[in-house]
Amino acid sequence: MLYDDVLAALATVRDPELDEPLTELGFVSACEVDAAGGVTVRLRLPTYFCAANFAFLMVADAYDAVSAVPGVRRTEVLLDDHFAADQINAGVAASAGFRDTFGALAAGELDDLRQEFLRKAVLAGTDRVCRPLARGRTPEQVVALRLGDAPDTSDRERLRARRAELGLPAGDDDPLLVDPVTGDRVDADALSPHLGRARLTRLSLEVNGGICRGMLRERYVTVGVGEKKDQQ
Repeated sequence: MLYDDVLAALATVRDPELDEPLTELGFVSACEVDAAGGVTVRLRLPTYFCAANFAFLMVADAYDAVSAVPGVRRTEVLLDDHFAADQINAGVAASAGFRDTFGALAAGELDDLRQEFLRKAVLAGTDRVCRPLARGRTPEQVVALRLGDAPDTSDRERLRARRAELGLPAGDDDPLLVDPVTGDRVDADALSPHLGRARLTRLSLEVNGGICRGMLRERYVTVGVGEKKDQQ
């Protein structure tokens, strides 16, 4: 069904800061598909004052994801209950960028911001995948590990995908530990601070995700479209 395909597309759209799907976060409040292939999606966020640049990225990404679904003839993505909702909704509908939407208030487009969030996602994923493998190994053994040496888990594939999005080495034979900016292999002397930074980044993302879920539950009592009930 087209509805299921649209929902699957929305599940690929992530909160750029938290690196979690909008559906799992409960940010999709409604999704309607009509017989003519028209789709209307409504998004909500934990607070009225969530950063406009983050909100713009999510609305624009949701619009692009839904529009790309075969069979969709018209796409409308609307952000509700947000201080910049009118501007964001109008800008995305007009296929305008962030700078054209917000004019002098925008420092520029959001490509650099997106890249920075992806680098944080790579660090967080590195901690999830590498920390269990580092136990009992010397620093030299850890930095010699390849991505394919990690167990075949969703965490490994998520890390691979984020690295690929950044243009970093992402093959099985590529190093498990790479600098998230340059893609260079991390050497043994830099291993401890690299893993420490990765752990702090993962904890920060997970704590922020929990806070956002809690705030959303306080603001809205309804379960989001596609949200898993065990995440309540």
